[in-house]
Amino acid sequence: MAAAANGAACCGGATGPGYATPLEAMEKGPREKLLYVTCVYNGTGINKPDYLGTVDVDPNSPTYSQVIHRLPVTHVGDELHHSGWNACSSCHGDPSASRRFLILPSLLSGRVYVVDTLKDPRAPALHKVVEAEDIAEKTGLGFPHTSHCLASGEIMISCLGDKEGNAAGNGFLLLDSEFNVKGRWEKPGHSPLFGYDYWYQPRHKTMISSSWGAPAAFRTGFDLQHVQDGLYGRHLHVYDWPGGELKQTLDLGSTGLLPLEVRFLHDPSKDTGYVGCALTSNMVRFFKTADGSWSHEVAISIKPLKVRNWILPEMPGLITDFVISLDDRYLYLVNWLHGDIRQYNIEDPAKPVLAGQVWAGGLLQKGSEVVYVTEDDKEEQYSVPQVKGHRLRGGPQMIQLSLDGKRIYVTNSLFSRWDEQFYGQDLVKKGSHMLQIDVDTEKGGLSINPNFFVDFGAEPEGPSLAHEMRYPGGDCTSDIWI
Repeated sequence: MAAAANGAACCGGATGPGYATPLEAMEKGPREKLLYVTCVYNGTGINKPDYLGTVDVDPNSPTYSQVIHRLPVTHVGDELHHSGWNACSSCHGDPSASRRFLILPSLLSGRVYVVDTLKDPRAPALHKVVEAEDIAEKTGLGFPHTSHCLASGEIMISCLGDKEGNAAGNGFLLLDSEFNVKGRWEKPGHSPLFGYDYWYQPRHKTMISSSWGAPAAFRTGFDLQHVQDGLYGRHLHVYDWPGGELKQTLDLGSTGLLPLEVRFLHDPSKDTGYVGCALTSNMVRFFKTADGSWSHEVAISIKPLKVRNWILPEMPGLITDFVISLDDRYLYLVNWLHGDIRQYNIEDPAKPVLAGQVWAGGLLQKGSEVVYVTEDDKEEQYSVPQVKGHRLRGGPQMIQLSLDGKRIYVTNSLFSRWDEQFYGQDLVKKGSHMLQIDVDTEKGGLSINPNFFVDFGAEPEGPSLAHEMRYPGGDCTSDIWI
């Protein structure tokens, strides 16, 4: 795995990390054997640092489906969340680049941890800590979220606010190749309304970012009044790439509340992509128009369900994550509250077709207090299987797809405070789990692998909450092609 991490073994002698094209990654990339996952103690009542877990996902290994290493970070209360590489396929042509360091922004504390995965991929080591005070002093930024590498060797991290949690202070942090704070990426006066995720498509000289909300609002829990008060986002921000000038703001309106993960199609020539709008549970497609500006339309709509015994009379699906297969053929999304994972054929990006669906938890599973009400006023719940004798807690939240598109890995923690609010002690005190879903890429279809279950409720320091996952050799949400 060490050779694959620097690109030599997986690229047929290519000079830089990753793969020349998305299809090369899909067709020639090795099957994943290790998986890194951010694990959180913040908000659980356990006064321990969060950690990066290494999970064995090799079916031929004696430690298959187990956490084989834990790297604790240096402080308590960070809330590790997303992660990204120091180099990916965007650096494929650079012989000096190496996919070695995993970047771990801490959503609440503002620190950024840099982890060396090359010396021993099974047991990564802490390389550097970029302190929140250094970032705030030089840029005014706080609440770091999405990290991507740039072809220049720099690291760019979206930040959701200033250090006090005001959305008005958000923007994009630049670190140099030695992980020193360099400044902001965007031009002065060109910060977005809200921050969250972003993706760039260099051939179209465009970066698009999404908008969760003000950290001062979301860090205390979700309050519907905060949406009405304008503390959550509904916009996409279109930037000139790599110039950093805000060119256009797309107002997604009432159909696009809380737009979270944003992804272009992997083919770098394509000028379309999607954003998952959590609260309204719509997948919105964005695309370039004939005059060079950008537009949007709802491509997938998950209808809210009429429910009983819940905080509201209707329950949204809450689309919190999605991934696109490397051949741009399938899109996979999760409904964190409803509890299902869906597979859509997007060969026509404007007209996705449902191809598969599986239930992997949620608030509406049999045995829950909450029921949904059918059109003929019958109370129903979904059948969710046990896996290796375990009832599934929480709902499917973060997903990662294998390079060949045949396996999805799933965790169930969104953000510790929201986990507690929506799923209560069942998730926060009993901990997360990781599942693996088998994918039928020929006819469509999803099924839970009955032999794979990673129980973060059984961790040595106590139950933890697992979030984003990465492979040492890159994946379909870390790598961008230029």
